[in-house]
Amino acid sequence: MSEERTLKELEEQIERLKALNSKNGLDLNQEIDNLTEKLAQRKDSSKEGLDDWDRVKLARHPDRPDSRDYINFLTDDFYALRGDRLIGDDSALEGGLARYDGETVIVIAQSKGGDAEQSQETNFGMLKSQGYRKARRLMKLGEKFGFPILTLIDTPGAYPGKEAEELNIGGMIARSISTMVSLEVPTVAVVIGEGGSGGAIAIGAADRVIMLENSIYSVISPEGCAAILWNDREQADEAARALKLTADHAKELGVIDEVVPEESGAHEDFESVAGNLKGSITAHLKELKNYDTETLLEKRREKYRSVGSFRKVVQKKKNQQE
Repeated sequence: MSEERTLKELEEQIERLKALNSKNGLDLNQEIDNLTEKLAQRKDSSKEGLDDWDRVKLARHPDRPDSRDYINFLTDDFYALRGDRLIGDDSALEGGLARYDGETVIVIAQSKGGDAEQSQETNFGMLKSQGYRKARRLMKLGEKFGFPILTLIDTPGAYPGKEAEELNIGGMIARSISTMVSLEVPTVAVVIGEGGSGGAIAIGAADRVIMLENSIYSVISPEGCAAILWNDREQADEAARALKLTADHAKELGVIDEVVPEESGAHEDFESVAGNLKGSITAHLKELKNYDTETLLEKRREKYRSVGSFRKVVQKKKNQQE
């Protein structure tokens, strides 16, 4: 019996006992408490046993909440803005104005869609050039009016097709990153599912970067990495472990600022996870709004210059080598 099925049966058993409790003089509180404790222990054990490939599968879970779910939970009065003012709209990118804790913000969110039809419509979250151009338009709009910017990241990567290449998608990703790191307003990015390659970084170069516990952030997909290293996509699980793509790894490496816990997974308890996320976003925005523009930009530059490590190599002149 799978662990997931065992947990589900325990939950169902607890619910049945709760429904029977106090009926006909029955007192089942002790049994309910024992099963609840057992369930919590099993969940903790299951959580500790997750490896990096398990996290990848959770990040891609078909029932995992989409960015539209988070927009509805986190904000009020969301007003979508469409189009890139050149080619058209990209449905893989939701963006517009919204109220967050009574304040106007700009929301920029990658969307994979929900059912099969929606996923086709959003191209499974893979943005095209017009999507990143649209994102830049929204960023500059926020900067113009002094609105903080919140981005939600969930993409396997930018669209790799011929059309995207013809429309200079690499250049648009670079411009999106360049625009975001120079914005004169507070920015917070959240990885809610997959954070794949430059397609994710294009809207992720924020003052604060948050990841949900079962999300991933990586320069390449595990399948793509396995195909390059071993010419075998079936070794994606090994690639996932080598890529250090989980939230805990990203925090340890200094790529992100905070990990928001999920307990059993965002698809199992969305309101609890989204509530924790909102608390995190609110705290970061409150801190960022205390900085003047010069300090905000300087701290952002320091943040990204300090990520990773390097060593300067000085090449000796030829006569010195001799």
